[in-house]
Amino acid sequence: MIATNPRRNPSARVLYHQIVSKVAPQSYRDTKPRNFSLVSLCLGGEERKQIMSQFFAGTNYTGPAFQLFGVAHIAALAFLVVLNIILIQFKNAGDDTKRTIRWTLAITLWTAETLWHIWNIATGQWNIQNLLPLNLCSILIWLSGFMLIFKNYTIYEFAYFLGIGGAMQYLITPDLGIYGFPHFRYFQTFTSHGLLVTSAIYMTVVEGFRPTWKSMLRVAFWGNVYMGIIYFVNLAIGSDYLFINAKPATASIMDLLPPWPYYLIYLELIGVVTILLLYLPFFIKDLRKKKLAAIRS
Repeated sequence: MIATNPRRNPSARVLYHQIVSKVAPQSYRDTKPRNFSLVSLCLGGEERKQIMSQFFAGTNYTGPAFQLFGVAHIAALAFLVVLNIILIQFKNAGDDTKRTIRWTLAITLWTAETLWHIWNIATGQWNIQNLLPLNLCSILIWLSGFMLIFKNYTIYEFAYFLGIGGAMQYLITPDLGIYGFPHFRYFQTFTSHGLLVTSAIYMTVVEGFRPTWKSMLRVAFWGNVYMGIIYFVNLAIGSDYLFINAKPATASIMDLLPPWPYYLIYLELIGVVTILLLYLPFFIKDLRKKKLAAIRS
């Protein structure tokens, strides 16, 4: 930001008028000099209001819709990949640095999710049928913050298997509807779900956590118990959290599966395969260790 006041600095005044005369709207050129930033040089008050109103717009949003695997989608995924590559470089960093990173990730997760609820309330879209933190990603976003701050291994087990598995699927096929870049919903979605994945990876690579066979059993057991509870919650309030009472109302990949309740079997199988794939790197690592130990002995 340029902090210079053009009224007090002649050089700044000349620069101000030169830039404004070339790039700013006519309505803004007619205004008096003021303390200014790069944004205020290019946009007048009305233009800024229009941009911000669209950034936080609800169902009246008129900007570009989200395009699956479009430029904005690929850019967000690429950014998350780069972020993870950068963070894993802190494996040998000091405890204070690691603690700062964990707190930063936790606060960012909670902030993004809180703003998501505030936005829905402000735009009149919040309701208990869709926005209680009962979906796996929603509840794990909140829990992952505690995992990061307190280095909680129990939460880590669920964040690794269910958080990475669920959030990765959502990041690849996000349900953003009309809210494309640069809407608030676009940034919030890739921040919350992206950092859910990043948090589990960070705790694994940098903090040295790892799942075990028992972790898989615990996650599978308690995951199904949770699904059973949510089934009855859905019946009580008329919701469809976890999509275990019915398929999504909008088109999705679940349309390829058999009708309810048979598609639940397929979802269970997909969950088992996902957990096994996520455990595969550790299985291979343990197998190699055993082979090396056998050779040395």
